[in-house]
Formats: sequence, structure tokens, C-alpha cells
Amino acid sequence: MIVIDTSVLVDLCRGYDTPAVAALTRIEQEGTPLGVPMICCQEVLQGARDEREWRRLFDVLSTQHLLAPPDPWEAHVEAARIRFDARRKGLTIRSTVDCLVAQVALYVGGVLLHADEDFERIKEIRPLETMPMLG
Repeated sequence: MIVIDTSVLVDLCRGYDTPAVAALTRIEQEGTPLGVPMICCQEVLQGARDEREWRRLFDVLSTQHLLAPPDPWEAHVEAARIRFDARRKGLTIRSTVDCLVAQVALYVGGVLLHADEDFERIKEIRPLETMPMLG
């Protein structure tokens, strides 16, 4: 399964022609199973500029295969541990949400499609599989 990060969804919604959007389009055409962490849906929705855009984003996101951790408490503890362990190794993870997205990807055994350097830092301390599309 390919897990889609907010960084890719935002570029897609904005109509940007990026390597990440091209990869997502290719993956969809191939019929590869995809999943979107629920926290990524929240991030996309909270960025809506107006009610019309909110409805459009909601309609699209609500049709996706949404990923939630089986045990939310454990997922948040493990996400906090990712950030804690990174900091102890001198790695800066800018977003706590990225730690949770990484943890969800680890739970489902998925490959994370992203355009965010935080995930490449997380790979230094966790066995996270990624498809980085950094620009």
C-alpha cells in the first residue's frame, strides 16, 4: 500500500505539476492500493480558503481509503517517541504531525509518498519505507 502524505495532497489540490503529483497519478492509474492518514485529511481541510473549496476537498477526501491507527494512544506515544529519539540523535523533525503520519505508515506496512524532508530524517531512526519526491 502507498500512504499519501499531506505534502503530495496539497500539490495535487493546487494543481501543481510536481514529481510527487506525477507519481501519485501513475500509482492511481496502475491500480496500486492507496491510503490517506486521517490526520492528512485534517491538514488539507483546514487549509481550505472558503466554503466552496471546503466542500470540494471534503467530497474528494471522503471517497479515499482513510488510515487510522488501531490504537490511537499507542500511535501518539510512538509518534512522540519518534520525535524524542530524533532529537536525541541531533535530528530536527519540524512537524509533530509528520511523526504521526510516519507511525501510521509503519503500522500499515506501507510505503510513504511524500515531498517533505522530515520523513527522510525519520528514516534514520525508524524502518520507514518512502518514495521521496523532494524538489
